[in-house]
Amino acid sequence: MIQLSNISRQHGSQILFRDASCQILPGTHTGLVGPNGAGKTTIFRIIAGEEEPDSGEVILPKKTTIGYFSQDVGEMSGRSALEEVMATCGSVVRLAVVMQAMEAEMCEPQSDDQMAELLERYGTAVEEFEHLEGYDLDSRAQAVLTGLGIGPDRYNHPVESFSGGWKMRIALASILTLKPDVLLLDEPTNHLDVESIIWLEEWLSSEFKGALLMTSHDRDFMNRVVTRIIEVANATITTYGGNYDFYERERDIRREQLIASFNRQQEMLAKEEEFIARFAARASHAAQVQSRVKKLEKIERIEIPAEERTVRFGFAEPPRSGDDVVAFENLSKVWMTPDGLGKSVFHGISGMVKRLDKIAVVGVNGAGKSTFLKILAGQTEATEGSVTIGANVEIGYFSQHAMELLDPKKNIFETLQECMPLATVGMIRNLLGAFLFSGDAVEKRIENISGGEKSRVVLATILSRPVNFLILDEPTNHLDIRSREMLLETLKNFGGTIVLVSHDRHFLRLLVDRVYEIDHGEMRMYEGSYDYYLSKCHHAVI
Repeated sequence: MIQLSNISRQHGSQILFRDASCQILPGTHTGLVGPNGAGKTTIFRIIAGEEEPDSGEVILPKKTTIGYFSQDVGEMSGRSALEEVMATCGSVVRLAVVMQAMEAEMCEPQSDDQMAELLERYGTAVEEFEHLEGYDLDSRAQAVLTGLGIGPDRYNHPVESFSGGWKMRIALASILTLKPDVLLLDEPTNHLDVESIIWLEEWLSSEFKGALLMTSHDRDFMNRVVTRIIEVANATITTYGGNYDFYERERDIRREQLIASFNRQQEMLAKEEEFIARFAARASHAAQVQSRVKKLEKIERIEIPAEERTVRFGFAEPPRSGDDVVAFENLSKVWMTPDGLGKSVFHGISGMVKRLDKIAVVGVNGAGKSTFLKILAGQTEATEGSVTIGANVEIGYFSQHAMELLDPKKNIFETLQECMPLATVGMIRNLLGAFLFSGDAVEKRIENISGGEKSRVVLATILSRPVNFLILDEPTNHLDIRSREMLLETLKNFGGTIVLVSHDRHFLRLLVDRVYEIDHGEMRMYEGSYDYYLSKCHHAVI
């Protein structure tokens, strides 16, 4: 068991937590939640021994192995993908070498006392090796890599040949293969497609027997994996029993109870203060007045934590497009590889997007989802076939590349003002408030904000214009759960047409009414919700 007892931590003038306590119990799966900047990463770093609290005690049993996966994977070079994963388990490999040396030593002549001492050391080493599951290390590393989407054909590829997102998978595979006593996962679902997310859910639920503490912006993933929630917020740490949905309900109930207690206390304080003010000058009531003054001094005042408010922005109704938004016929796309060979992405797909459709494009990683969206948005041309945009269709296209086009020297307010030159300051601030930027936050320069904040800025710039057809490629990437809920409500109320790719199943379940699946170069269309698609498509992974 890991115990954080009465810990306090302050970064500059910001107090993250004060005299806070929590426990990580053996075998429990716990979600770590809280607003950005509240101190979640600091909790991870304190448990991992990379940071110390300003005060308080961290109790960690001896010989506890901790595996910490963070978004900073460091440099990778000089090994294959499989070797990189195995290298993380270096202690297991070294222990195997020690055991082999002891086995060889047993064959040498020696006294009974020496042999007894050697056998005792060997027994201790074997016990530790078995605890670390060293005998199946190689097969375990291969199974984890495959589960995360790196198959046998890429085990021996040099890590330098993998992109940043795939390197994150290799780093995650390394930590999972280690099978530590305590597993710390900071956003493990970033850069994973849903096929890999589902595999990770099952692995954590059935294969991993240690204690898990994790953060994730994927609500479905949290709900399926964790049974406890630790919230870091308002300079304290609070533990809830249950998954993320339970936490949200219980948190709201506790807040309502706190507000009720606060109101009762305020009524009591007002009466006491009124009595003191009325009789303070009367000698006959001096004892009673002093008694009540002392009583008020001893009362612990209830404080209501600042509520994270979401501004509701009344988006203008987009201009009406024609009923046929976009028609595509016999679309095929072939990308040319560096060696001059053509790689077919999909072929011969046809269909029609109608006004007010909300369509999810799904398929495994590399199926061609983003390519299809790029063709619809006019960002690339099809190799064969045609795309016909309907009457009065105004397209707003979002992709991760769009974040790179923001001017890093402008601040958030200036970026929106450039898109809305005729809007008042109040209108721009209200729009930014709807995308969770308020107060001084709108003065942050683009170069100093996070990936999630950049995503929200780009989405705000798109929706600030009179578009009626949104094409969104992974709009939920980098967004935390609160930001995803904000975006979900915005898109549900959008009065136009939407085609999007997202790996967030909760998001798709509550938004879309049609599903296009790209599978092995072909497209299948499902005239129903995301749940309908799942019910009809037994092989579905998203």
